[in-house]
Amino acid sequence: MAVIGYFNGQWIDPAEACVPLDERGHQFGDGVYEVIRAYGGRPFLLDWHVERLFQSMEALRIRPPFDPGACKDLIHALIERSGESEAAIYLQVTRGSAVRNHLFPEPSVEANVSATVRPVKSGATEAKSGRLLLVPDERWLNPWIKSLNLLPNIMAKQTAHDAGADEALLVRDGCMIEAASSNVWFVVNGELVTAPADRYILAGITRRFVLEMARDLGIPVREEKLPRERLSEVDAIFLTGTLTEVYPIATVVEHPDIPCASIPAERVPARSVGPEQVREVWTARDLGLVERLRAAFVERVRAWAGAIA
Repeated sequence: MAVIGYFNGQWIDPAEACVPLDERGHQFGDGVYEVIRAYGGRPFLLDWHVERLFQSMEALRIRPPFDPGACKDLIHALIERSGESEAAIYLQVTRGSAVRNHLFPEPSVEANVSATVRPVKSGATEAKSGRLLLVPDERWLNPWIKSLNLLPNIMAKQTAHDAGADEALLVRDGCMIEAASSNVWFVVNGELVTAPADRYILAGITRRFVLEMARDLGIPVREEKLPRERLSEVDAIFLTGTLTEVYPIATVVEHPDIPCASIPAERVPARSVGPEQVREVWTARDLGLVERLRAAFVERVRAWAGAIA
């Protein structure tokens, strides 16, 4: 089925021009979003996604264009309209359309709501283990808000891609806290270690699910920031995310010209980073616990999808 689009109550072709030039998401990145995974034609962990969407709107003082119930109804309608059983729903809410001004527009300006639904290949994360590139965390101070302002994430992920890595491992204040588009976990002596959900990370929905799942399985978990200097103690690393699910990491690399200890005040010129310029600094020793978690994740999703079929 073709990808479907939605804008302010209208079903549209995603390639169709429909967003005004004065739309504040376009002008300022003044908005928030959620990505929800549908399994078996039903949105997974929908209540948590909607809860986080409303938290993000509240943090940015965006007046919600719907209540939580109507938001859920829209997501269900999007999936039904698409006809896809395995899909990714992208839902975006911005402050609305008004003449460009750094101040908020008049209260009469209503939020804009847009969305797309795209099919997802089931089991896409099973192909291989990934590689991470260590880079400094250059994001703003509130990445816990799921805002549209993702340029630092994009630059970090592209740098990782150019270097032959799958993701960027972000280092802030000497600690490895998150990836560019997913949460990061470390296995140290049979224990899971992941950064706490403070202002400096996005508290992932899949992260929350895996936290509960690990505790159900009797796997010890510590929400603590792991210093870069302790990377050699790590037995395994994996990522979690709505579309990433549970993704094992095989290696970590670094580039000699990308300092992670501190961010210099001087402007850094654009540079090309190639795979031949990085060096491997960590290799997975034992992915057994990661595979156990991944298998448990798949089993629980299948059980959930089967229960509501």
